[in-house]
Amino acid sequence: MILVADDDGQIRDVVRIALRQAGFAVAEAADGRSALEMAQSLSPDLVVLDIGMPEMDGLSVCRELRKTSDVPVLFLTAQGDEIDRIVGLELGADDYISKPFSPRELIARIKAIVKRTNGVVAAQAVLRRGVLSVDPDRHLCHVRDLPVTLTAREMDLLERLMARPDHVMSRPQLVDAIYGTNVHVSDRTMDSHLRNLRAKLTKAGCGDAIETVHGVGIRMGACRDA
Repeated sequence: MILVADDDGQIRDVVRIALRQAGFAVAEAADGRSALEMAQSLSPDLVVLDIGMPEMDGLSVCRELRKTSDVPVLFLTAQGDEIDRIVGLELGADDYISKPFSPRELIARIKAIVKRTNGVVAAQAVLRRGVLSVDPDRHLCHVRDLPVTLTAREMDLLERLMARPDHVMSRPQLVDAIYGTNVHVSDRTMDSHLRNLRAKLTKAGCGDAIETVHGVGIRMGACRDA
């Protein structure tokens, strides 16, 4: 079930129709406070959040959700509001799409996030690097025995790097691997995901997990025991 939160009834109508045609059940909220309450009570598979809502804006809703939940979040943003998009990603959102948007693109992004989050892929072995372990099928990450909560984007990014830990991937390669080709994603968006991922792993005691090879790209570090 997908929770759609937007104070514009016409946008909710468009998104609801597109989601139902794609086979999703839909719940709706017209303001941020209702969206937070519904997300906490309904446990949706994904939340589509408009940033500019009454009662509580989308960024505040996401901030509160992240205190207790890792439910995937996709932001709807006004065109050109890059600051809001970057802040949203830093709060733990998985993706964003700017208004006006194509319902087909929105559904494609939602399906991609839900598929990754639910592990609807072929079985994969647990990936290990030093004290770091990643189980893509179960969406689990541990530093030694300490669990690290990651968003779907962060997990996908870490999985890509862990699959070939000594291989350097450029930012364009990472964007294509995570978002797919022909999708424009700014360098700042990828930097936000990397910054969040590094911060979480460092807090768990693995500060050398991700290395920047200046002028080339990103690769896994040694993940030594601190």
